[in-house]
Amino acid sequence: MFSGKTVLVTGGTGSFGKKFIKKVLEEGVKKVIVFSRDELKQYEMKQEFSDSRVRFFIGDVRDKERLYRAFDGVDIVIHAAAMKHVDACEYNPFEAVKTNIHGAQNVIEAAIDKDVEKVIALSTDKAASPVNLYGATKLASDKLFVAANAYVGTKHTKFSVVRYGNVVGSRGSVVPFFQKIKGTGKVPITDPRMTRFWITLDQGVQFVLDNLQRMQGGEIFVPKIPSMKVTDLAKAIAPNCDIEIIGIRPGEKLHEAMIMEDDARHTVEFDSYYVIQPEFPWWTDVKHKGKPLADGFKYTSDMNTEWLTVEELEKLANVL
Repeated sequence: MFSGKTVLVTGGTGSFGKKFIKKVLEEGVKKVIVFSRDELKQYEMKQEFSDSRVRFFIGDVRDKERLYRAFDGVDIVIHAAAMKHVDACEYNPFEAVKTNIHGAQNVIEAAIDKDVEKVIALSTDKAASPVNLYGATKLASDKLFVAANAYVGTKHTKFSVVRYGNVVGSRGSVVPFFQKIKGTGKVPITDPRMTRFWITLDQGVQFVLDNLQRMQGGEIFVPKIPSMKVTDLAKAIAPNCDIEIIGIRPGEKLHEAMIMEDDARHTVEFDSYYVIQPEFPWWTDVKHKGKPLADGFKYTSDMNTEWLTVEELEKLANVL
């Protein structure tokens, strides 16, 4: 799939970007462009990647002209750039809108005008029935990328979305935070009932690679992944620490969701993933031949059929 292709990753210096780029270099890609706004992270990443096929491009998804320059000759775009921290988005709402919504629109327009073949945007479980601004901006972004398939005109660009849960050990996530503070003897938890979806970085990267092949344009792909209790995670990482209940933060949910009842009506199920299909008039000809979901189905972290044990969480945390 990548032979002779040029791939660009927005937000390419992040945890996902680094892992994804390592993978596509192994797959025989012609060139990989790291598009991000932080020159220090790019400098540090250059020390890790000596491959001449990796190029670094300073830019911000808010800057449409810069995206037009960067997308010239690009075949595949992975849109991973985002403001993703719930607290930061709540406190800086306009900045979140500029990056997560306006930035998405800029990526779409640049991809269409430069005739990029395929675009996959990374989403989050917080985009399903959102209660915080981060989730709301990512829901808007998802809608933009799905609808973009109706705007391509004579061009050939296809847009799809991948939505998954918390990534084990990604920058700013709870695992490195718990590991950092366990020496204090206390681990803060907002609510003992809290549950979350859990996916490894390798699994997230592979899911994107798989869906680059599956995508027809307009789908939201959702993996089947396990849930975990945040209290179990605390026991796994800091078994000798006391748990301190500090109360739910602004914009935080008790449980996360990836598919709600209204989306389930046009979602199909496969062995390891779901596909939320678009409601385009022409979609009948290309739709995925999966199993329809039961009426009233929803996929939430507290009603999951697969759960990680304390022992499994301990193993995951120890490999980071």
